[in-house]
Amino acid sequence: MMAVLDSAPSTTTPGLAATTASRSAKKRLSSPWASLAALVIAVLWTIPTFGLLLSSFRPEREVKTSGWWTFFADPAVTFDNYTEVLFGGSRPLSGYFLNSILITIPSVLIPIVLATLAAYAFAWMRFPLRDTLFVAVFALQIVPLQVALIPLLELYVGTGLNGTFWTVWISHSIFALPLAIFLLHNSMRDIPGELVEAARVDGAGHVRIFLTIMLPLMKPAIAAFAVFQFLWVWNDLLVALVFAGGTPDVAPLTVRVADLVGSRGSDWHLLSAGAFVSIIIPLIVFLSLQRFFVRGLLAGSVKG
Repeated sequence: MMAVLDSAPSTTTPGLAATTASRSAKKRLSSPWASLAALVIAVLWTIPTFGLLLSSFRPEREVKTSGWWTFFADPAVTFDNYTEVLFGGSRPLSGYFLNSILITIPSVLIPIVLATLAAYAFAWMRFPLRDTLFVAVFALQIVPLQVALIPLLELYVGTGLNGTFWTVWISHSIFALPLAIFLLHNSMRDIPGELVEAARVDGAGHVRIFLTIMLPLMKPAIAAFAVFQFLWVWNDLLVALVFAGGTPDVAPLTVRVADLVGSRGSDWHLLSAGAFVSIIIPLIVFLSLQRFFVRGLLAGSVKG
């Protein structure tokens, strides 16, 4: 009996130690000082955005003669800035808003489709030089996109595609594929192999396994990458300006927002309003996919 009692604590010690360590880590993360630091960082991060929001509703004269913090001493609110940005002038923002949607949606869908197929091939199919090709794809992430601008532009000009949406779709898809394949491959490799083996025993081929098993389990990872890619393409100025040009027919919202500051940088009241118009769609996308976004970021981070 004494031997049994003496040996009992040793069998439970690792579990108790792990539980104690986990609780102490949670206490450190939930300490008042950590909460205070997070609150201070959040406030400092939000103050410039809040000031820009107030400036977007202030009259032009007030914006040019005083700082946004004077709004509380003498509040003056107007919607003229948003009306002029959206519908006024010869180049209203509404047309560029539609161009950004037409650019962003295909630029998100194309790399997702190609990356999921490539990730499945690298994760669950055997073919010559598979590991070498995957390392090459991974290495492409460190290549700056600026290096490819001139060669791609020469290619587009030679084929007559320059100045169209196709150039932006193809370019954003090319630049996004290395990261997309890497992220989706890592997430797909975390799926238990027993599911794939069971499907193969039932006679399922690669197409059925990919459609019925992989895609449903890959929704969080796909949504996480979709959010990243959407924000990147929506806020992009360089790629769209180089390949599509600045014409109103194909130019995205970022091109027009950059022009709102004016030739002498004096139209801050319009620039602030245009900036908040441009973040409406990204904010809706992020909030609607937030649940999948967090799950996708945490996928594969915990084993066991």
